[in-house]
Amino acid sequence: MWEQRKRENWLKIFLAFLRLGLTAFGGPAMVAYIRDLAVKKHGWLTDDSFRDGVALCQTIPGATAMQAAAYAGLRAGGGLGAAAAYVGFGLPSLVLMMILTIVYSRAHQLSIVIALFTGLQVIVVALVANATINFGRRSLKFWQDILLTLVAAGFLIAGGSPIVAIIASGLLGLLLYMRMDLRKPAPKKTDVNHLITALRPAFIIVFGLGIGLVILFLIDQKLFDLSTLMLKVDLFAFGGGYASVPIMLHEVVGVRHWMNSRVFMDGIALGQVTPGPIVITATFVGYLLKGLPGALVGTVSVFTPSLIILLMIVPYFDRLQNNPYLQRALRGALVSFVGLLLAVTIEFGIAAHWSTLSILLALAAFIALRLKVDILWIVLGGAILSTLLL
Repeated sequence: MWEQRKRENWLKIFLAFLRLGLTAFGGPAMVAYIRDLAVKKHGWLTDDSFRDGVALCQTIPGATAMQAAAYAGLRAGGGLGAAAAYVGFGLPSLVLMMILTIVYSRAHQLSIVIALFTGLQVIVVALVANATINFGRRSLKFWQDILLTLVAAGFLIAGGSPIVAIIASGLLGLLLYMRMDLRKPAPKKTDVNHLITALRPAFIIVFGLGIGLVILFLIDQKLFDLSTLMLKVDLFAFGGGYASVPIMLHEVVGVRHWMNSRVFMDGIALGQVTPGPIVITATFVGYLLKGLPGALVGTVSVFTPSLIILLMIVPYFDRLQNNPYLQRALRGALVSFVGLLLAVTIEFGIAAHWSTLSILLALAAFIALRLKVDILWIVLGGAILSTLLL
């Protein structure tokens, strides 16, 4: 996966991805723009290498676009380049989400704001339903897939933990897919001279994370709980940003009762009008829990594990692609997210306030999503209609 190239300056990488991050609407769709930036504009890596990297990003936990940015940064400037790309790409989303959350916390009881979010909540139902369908179309190919999907959905609806469902589905995948060859074509062999280049920053981040957790444990138990929760969300978010929604919903609303489902849906709605992945909802949760420190802790925690995993796995990606046991377990885990998203759609649908107008609004949003209308315009249009009609 590695080629000998001149290492790029980390500041140039940061500024390039900061500029891209300002318009990073559309989640995974941003991968194409990252490719244009890294391959065509700057020549930091080849097209084949970028495709290998995207395949890796789709295999491990985390938001795919964020991971693709980090991978391009890693190839361009080593570990520091990966961090620069990751931070630059995600920073605009963090700043805008923080501003919107502050406004929300101070104005959410105003009648016009209540009307606004009453409409946005049903649009969130349409968004998650659409994500469930898209996820299902990509993932459900065999009867084993459908079985794991239904079991995971039923388990979550019955009150079970999504993390238990993911782990159990991975283990069941070892058995259910035993007779299938799920191995993928391996990329070019890793250059062993670059192992330390990829692994050293991962160990540094792990060390820093450990120190940070100790400090949070000593100074503020709630911030420590928030950090460990968001770390867990990111660790199990296989399949992209939307995969984090069932886990975050279960832990924030169902287990810790930090907010109700409607407020959580408001956070998702705000996340859709900011650039970046849907996991930026962690900023919203953190701010409502502990203000600015909570927003920063929640955001850093929900993005850190997947970056560490990316840095540690890149050197061994060829083995990862050809390990049949790992591929079966990963398929089981990925398929379970279809069921988990289905359960979340049902839960959000129950929590939303429905009327004739809100039903029509949700249907219009869903149809627009199926027609590939940009999410940003759907949310902004829904916001305008909500304030006028609801």
